[in-house]
Amino acid sequence: MDHTRPRMTGIGRVLVVVYAVMALAATGRSFVQIVEDFAYAPLAYSLSAVAALVYVLATVALVNSGSRAWYLVAWVAICFELAGVLLVGTLSLVLPDLFSHDATVWSGYGFGYFWVPLALPFVGIWWLVAHRDGAPKTKEAPAVLEGSSW
Repeated sequence: MDHTRPRMTGIGRVLVVVYAVMALAATGRSFVQIVEDFAYAPLAYSLSAVAALVYVLATVALVNSGSRAWYLVAWVAICFELAGVLLVGTLSLVLPDLFSHDATVWSGYGFGYFWVPLALPFVGIWWLVAHRDGAPKTKEAPAVLEGSSW
């Protein structure tokens, strides 16, 4: 199998576009938050910057996931994203005082982004599993039928 050719077709392209949009949105949000008044909510603004970096890394990794190294980077980035969304989302609900000054991209499980941050890593993980060998899995004939004259 040629691992240098692009694997982005169909849902993979849509996934990359959504990750790219999230990367731009989170980067813009964190940049404005940090430049305007970092001291106002340093935890929230730092977490927004981390989310932005994760989305950028995941986007690049998914685009290049035809190589084994980038495929593994995509796994790490998307699993980190999922952990971040779940942790920050839960903390923002259980300990709202941590985020009383301003929200992050992952606050309320991505409420400010219509919960896309919560759904996206699950779709990303599904796509990575389905494309672990560089192409979607196809059903093969059962071993019983191999060698038969049918």
